[in-house]
Amino acid sequence: MLSLKTLKEKVKKEEIETVVVAFTDHYGRLVGKRFDAEFFLESAVKSGTHGCDYLLTTDMEMEPIPGYDFANWELGYGDFHLVPDMKTLRMASWLDKTALVLCNVENEKTHQPTTVAPRSILGKQVEKASKMGFGCFAASELEYYLFNDSYKTAFDKAYHNIEPAGWYLEDYHILQGSRTEGFTAAARRHLKKSGIPVENSKGEWGLGQHELNIKYAEAMDMADRHVVFKQCLKELADQMGLSVTFMAKYHEDRAGSSCHIHMSLWKNKKNVFAGKKKFGPVQCSDVFRYFLGGWIAHAAEVMPFYAPTVNSYKRFVDGSWAPTRLAWSYDNRTAGFRVVGKGDSLRIECRIPGADCNPYLAYAASLASGLDGIENKIEPPEIFEGDIYAASHLPRVPYTLAEATTSFEQSEFTKKVFGEAVVKHYTHYFRTEQKAYESAVTDWERKRYFERI
Repeated sequence: MLSLKTLKEKVKKEEIETVVVAFTDHYGRLVGKRFDAEFFLESAVKSGTHGCDYLLTTDMEMEPIPGYDFANWELGYGDFHLVPDMKTLRMASWLDKTALVLCNVENEKTHQPTTVAPRSILGKQVEKASKMGFGCFAASELEYYLFNDSYKTAFDKAYHNIEPAGWYLEDYHILQGSRTEGFTAAARRHLKKSGIPVENSKGEWGLGQHELNIKYAEAMDMADRHVVFKQCLKELADQMGLSVTFMAKYHEDRAGSSCHIHMSLWKNKKNVFAGKKKFGPVQCSDVFRYFLGGWIAHAAEVMPFYAPTVNSYKRFVDGSWAPTRLAWSYDNRTAGFRVVGKGDSLRIECRIPGADCNPYLAYAASLASGLDGIENKIEPPEIFEGDIYAASHLPRVPYTLAEATTSFEQSEFTKKVFGEAVVKHYTHYFRTEQKAYESAVTDWERKRYFERI
């Protein structure tokens, strides 16, 4: 990480010439500007900068979508204020002489947080936790696929017949993992140099699938790390003539890519999930029990914040390592909620989100659900032991984005914790994604119908 003093010194020595000033859109993509480093110090540190408010109303193709109250043609697509959070200032060591800072998005006139901005949504829940006396630690376990094709080559091939960086399943396999160390070692090194402590990396279950784990942090810091992690790996792959994807399910015959979220609450440097009460095999506190209860109870209502695309739901296949049932177990990877650790390491791992989630929204959904559980003393179901995939009597995660969006839109809980404006805004966003898919002609349709219909 960089202090303002260190940044000034590095700019003076010409060790930093560029500062990326960015925030995430709905999709979790970094958008923003590149500043000359000297001008950043002269102007943006104190005054921030501006961005067109249409950035929170566009689709994946950057087309402004009608129907949003927040910004539209009638309102003229004005500016919002981008305020650098100087606590996030860091080297972007994978880029030449570049630093990066993440921004809060504020209303241009009132300078209050823009309620529909992803970082604002998480900030509201972190603030609520603080008022209840809790700090929240979290971690993302992100999986991704690495390919030997460049992004441009993959695009030119229409993403067909792209070559995975591996030719057999390599889960934990050191030899196969060694073949991709040129990329993975560089990723570990650059993340570490960019203020993101790295724990380890490993091959995953799919062909060319990998996982690189970074150290847990307070919820907002971890969401920031998650965003920088993805940006680093994509840009590093691009530089090396490779490509990575964080799609939840890039191929029907391959394992999906997840973002398991680990979370715990702390107070006075102690994990308040830990306690002396027995709950199944877990020794825990009432805070733990109610947080787990709320997290499970509201999962279906906040599902689009975990699984935000049409593709997300193709990951939820029985026997695929992705969870399909809303239940909890202790150290059981078939469960949607896996409890692990003990004492200060006791935490809940939600295995529902895919690697395509926006971390600010996924963390906000998780924290809001758990805090509501504490406030309303929501009891979790009994622990499930065994193969949850075979437990057809348990409630299932939603099957489609359309189904999940309807639950999100109609939920009184989502309106209460996020606000009606946020629910309306994101309902429109998710329905826009669904509509884009429904109007597209897919390869599946051509293969199925071209000749034989």
